[in-house]
Amino acid sequence: MPSLQPPHDPLSGVVVVVLVDFLRQHRSWGWLRMVAGGAPYKQVPGLTTVKVMGSGHGGGFSLRPSPSHQGLICTFTHLDLALQFLDSPAVQAYRSRARECWTGVMAVQSARGHWDKQAWQTSSAQALGQHKGSDDSQSAPFAVLTRASIVPSKAMAFWRYAPAAQADLSLAPGCLLAMGLGEAPLVRQCTFSLWRDTGAMVQYAQQGAHQVASAAAYKHQFFSESLFVRMQVLQMAGVWQGQRFQLAHPSAPSGAALVGHPSVADTFVPEVSHV
Repeated sequence: MPSLQPPHDPLSGVVVVVLVDFLRQHRSWGWLRMVAGGAPYKQVPGLTTVKVMGSGHGGGFSLRPSPSHQGLICTFTHLDLALQFLDSPAVQAYRSRARECWTGVMAVQSARGHWDKQAWQTSSAQALGQHKGSDDSQSAPFAVLTRASIVPSKAMAFWRYAPAAQADLSLAPGCLLAMGLGEAPLVRQCTFSLWRDTGAMVQYAQQGAHQVASAAAYKHQFFSESLFVRMQVLQMAGVWQGQRFQLAHPSAPSGAALVGHPSVADTFVPEVSHV
């Protein structure tokens, strides 16, 4: 759906991501969410844009659609309003119908490109309130959002490169979570990934199938529009692909920020879930 903010105004604030794999008996409910798009969220306080997206088979980046995987990407004017949304009945409705669900709140550290003709800005101190980020943010888990509008006449050429790059992403050392998303089949694609550290992400981006795909996209001009966003994870919770993630509320003491670990700055290892 179109952004709630007027076109061309740069988006600022904080980002909320909800990833869900619906239980079989609730897949029809999830499909109705896709049909409704962003309409049910228009009155959510502080919401500036919302994208309700499907996914490929198994939550990957595939031509074969998944009947159960979905993603919700939102931006909010302020951290407090984003946290309020994650505790709302709207998000709880997803959690209660999910086999697995992951939620996160993130501050934008850097962004380049556009999404629906809108640039994204780094999160301001005003948007973050008392949580200004930490000095050890470079070693803490961080997230990357990439999206592209593919030129329709070049879609088939693009998709010759995509599966290999996605396969490398899911197996990349230091990649804690990855999901392929899409606003529209074939031509409006998005990837969300969570990383242990910068080095792991750079190593993936500059080697192997992803590097080949990136070079081809640049050479053949596959995209009419693209966006790359790096984000600091402020809070996350949930289970994804059998791994449990928990990063506490930003106002929690730093020593209790990561369940089962002394601090966010230390090596992050997701707990194995028995769900």
